[in-house]
Amino acid sequence: QVQLVESGGGLVQGGGSLRLSCAASGRTVSSYAMGWFRLAPVKDRDFVAAISQSGVGTYYVDSVRGRFTISRDNAKNTVYLQMNSLKPEDTAVYSCAADPSGVPKLRLGPAYWGQGTQVTVSS
Repeated sequence: QVQLVESGGGLVQGGGSLRLSCAASGRTVSSYAMGWFRLAPVKDRDFVAAISQSGVGTYYVDSVRGRFTISRDNAKNTVYLQMNSLKPEDTAVYSCAADPSGVPKLRLGPAYWGQGTQVTVSS
């Protein structure tokens, strides 16, 4: 079992930045692909970004590419999402996810989810 706890959400003005953190416990997550999804009101939960077990491979949805950066510190069992140039349409609950089978499986349906952290971007 892996437990994931997100932090770092909040209210920010458009154009601002936030850094989300996802602390994992229960298992060493260096063998897990990690990622972020978001759920906005009246929308489906969408994939945002993912990072491979080694950290070499990173993947983004087109709408955040160039603005968001996913990274991981396996020594700290933590994954980060640096969000820059935030837009009101980025407003959502952001959830961390993990899967031992790799990024393709994680994107389809991760094995583990965090509870989520609210990000609100004002215009």
